[in-house]
Amino acid sequence: MVTPLDIFSGFSVDDIPAAKAFYGETLGLRVSDGPMGNLDLELPAGGHVFIYPKPDHTPASFTILNLVVEDIDAAVDDLNARGVTTAIYDDPQLPTDAKGVLRGRSADRGPDIAWFRDPAGNVLSVLQN
Repeated sequence: MVTPLDIFSGFSVDDIPAAKAFYGETLGLRVSDGPMGNLDLELPAGGHVFIYPKPDHTPASFTILNLVVEDIDAAVDDLNARGVTTAIYDDPQLPTDAKGVLRGRSADRGPDIAWFRDPAGNVLSVLQN
């Protein structure tokens, strides 16, 4: 049996300074420089995410981080005001409104959720349960 001392996740980006500015300044998360040219993203509950540089980075084709928020509309308005585009899907399987929010709670289809991309093209979301 594996007995981990800690668990963390990681993902790549193609530009560490752009990632640091996005995660730290645009999203307001705690980001610090790591020992190997990487970033350490501190999660609100105490976990950490390892963000590492990869010159031949390919954006993840799935959501790499989900930010749970109290008010989806306020979060989307704030992201949009900071220049972040939330209406990234135009897909009948993901019917989003003009703000880019899939209103899952009213349709009993899960949370209200809006997706957006970081500077490296990775997909993130804000969601309200």
